[in-house]
Amino acid sequence: MYKMLKNFFPTFLIYDENISEIPDDYQWFVTDTNTIIGIAKSDLSAKDAAMLSTFLTPYQLTIPKPTDLEKLWKNRIHHSSSMPETSHEKFRFVYFSFPKNQIEPNIFRTAMYEFFSNPIPILWENEQEGILIEQQGVQLEDSLTYDQIVDTLMSDLYVKTKFFIGPYLEDFKDLSNQYLSFIQLAKISASYSDNPVITYVDAIPFRLVNQIPFEQRNQISNLVLKEFQNDEEMLQTIWTFIQCNLNISLTAKKLYMHRNSLQYRIDKFFEKTGIDVRQFNQALTVYISLLATMHKEPV
Repeated sequence: MYKMLKNFFPTFLIYDENISEIPDDYQWFVTDTNTIIGIAKSDLSAKDAAMLSTFLTPYQLTIPKPTDLEKLWKNRIHHSSSMPETSHEKFRFVYFSFPKNQIEPNIFRTAMYEFFSNPIPILWENEQEGILIEQQGVQLEDSLTYDQIVDTLMSDLYVKTKFFIGPYLEDFKDLSNQYLSFIQLAKISASYSDNPVITYVDAIPFRLVNQIPFEQRNQISNLVLKEFQNDEEMLQTIWTFIQCNLNISLTAKKLYMHRNSLQYRIDKFFEKTGIDVRQFNQALTVYISLLATMHKEPV
């Protein structure tokens, strides 16, 4: 279909993140596979537009036009081999996503600008996800954290946002591959954790588990969790205990349980599996097994 459209309409293009600048004079459509395509309005008669609308859905593309700084970063990422290897200041990628149609990208961008001392480059993957490029010289206002940003966006704009925070980088060498790997890791992490803010440190175990063949994940689950591998109540208890840094009091409070009831469950897990999750090295083994259990299908 795309080849045929290209033959009829020379200005036909498929929207993706590699477009350096979004044309103003385009009519956009979305296909049944959610691909966004565009044709210059000068190429479309009223009859053409009506005909295309019978099998394509007219679409209003709301992704903001890139700023000069965003164009610069796109060039750095997609043409990193021709860039100088060293950056003058550290920078990091921060992936974000929010539910479709929950907020317009322009409004989200304006909101994000409010959180930083200077406007921050945003590279949009589509209308509900993209990458912030946080340069070391552009700081969050008033020592804000991304958890606080999530809370503010939810309370003020009713937007449920997720962030994945990468490490600080110091050079542009192989930046294109680093960028693609970062997005892949962000999406892997989202399949393992519901936390609204995840760091690359949190994500390392997710990547390791994701590289384990599917059959071996089941074997690990069977070997470590034994009869509890389908016991959601027990697994949630042990998961929360690990997330609370093996702290009995904090875990009991989070689960609205009495300390003695929590202690009973941990003892029961030890009795049936022989694994004491109060010991760090054994808790780590259980944590990996829980990750393997939580995500049954390959990513």
